[in-house]
Amino acid sequence: MFEITSDNLQLAIFLLIGVAVFLAAEAIYLGVSSRASYLRKINKRLSILENSGDQLDALVELRRARSLTSEGNFKLPLIWFNRLVLQSGITMGLGRFAMMFAGLAVVAAFAAYTLEGSVMIAAAAGFASATVLPLMVLKFLRGRRWNAFEAQLPDAVDVMVRSLRAGHPLPVSISMVGRELADPIGSEFGLTADELTYGLDLEAAMGNMASRVGQDDLALLIVAITIQARTGGNLGEILSNLSHILRTRFKMRRRVRSLSAEGRFSALALSILPFLVFGALTIFAPDFYGGIWEEPVVAQVLSSAFAFMMVGNFIMYRMIQFRM
Repeated sequence: MFEITSDNLQLAIFLLIGVAVFLAAEAIYLGVSSRASYLRKINKRLSILENSGDQLDALVELRRARSLTSEGNFKLPLIWFNRLVLQSGITMGLGRFAMMFAGLAVVAAFAAYTLEGSVMIAAAAGFASATVLPLMVLKFLRGRRWNAFEAQLPDAVDVMVRSLRAGHPLPVSISMVGRELADPIGSEFGLTADELTYGLDLEAAMGNMASRVGQDDLALLIVAITIQARTGGNLGEILSNLSHILRTRFKMRRRVRSLSAEGRFSALALSILPFLVFGALTIFAPDFYGGIWEEPVVAQVLSSAFAFMMVGNFIMYRMIQFRM
């Protein structure tokens, strides 16, 4: 029943070789990037400023690298997609990003056509690689950037509190965060300080930072600063209390995440296992289901099973997601 043919064995070997090459490339990339980040002690904005020597040139270059115009507006007519690209933090530019996934789409379509010999399947693989996969990558990068920003935000507020208590004005405190902290929060606060330097008012500059980042905890800081700017008060004391609140929220989120780790892993395993089993049977025992594919009831049963599986995955996803 589980006869392994030479063609199936050869295909499995090719798949394992591909996985091994991918893992080796990823290990090399992580090693090089880790060394580069270790050697570079300043954030990207300070690196650009050090090379250019002009604050306005650094501001324009950072805006263009983040898919914005020189004036800080969105480049693309699709605002939601431009905002997603902006919040993901990629600095390679939209052109290079689109060319990379266009090449990946061509490779995926060619591989699908070589394996299946179907133009429809090849077109579907290319379309998914050119549309769905980039969105998934951008959302993953945005989530990772949000987590990094969340971890750095209490330290940034502490730097602002110390600066305000030393007698510095608020723009200087914001600029100090841009000089003292690494990315992503260093460059974001540095951009805000540059916008304040070149004539933008405080509320608009903080609103631009909120649009560039999109992280929930940052809204608390922006609300506190804008309200204090309108009504007055001891901003240092307000931000000191806010720092304590942010640290407490951060610890609580990590605690909830650790407690829900078992549920998340179970949901992931239950979601992936049916596809792994089906793929293994298709490769190593293609005749296991070969005799029933032509039965009309098979498509109905598989469709119903897939629908129930999606419903179960959605319920598990909602059970393990906690918003604070």
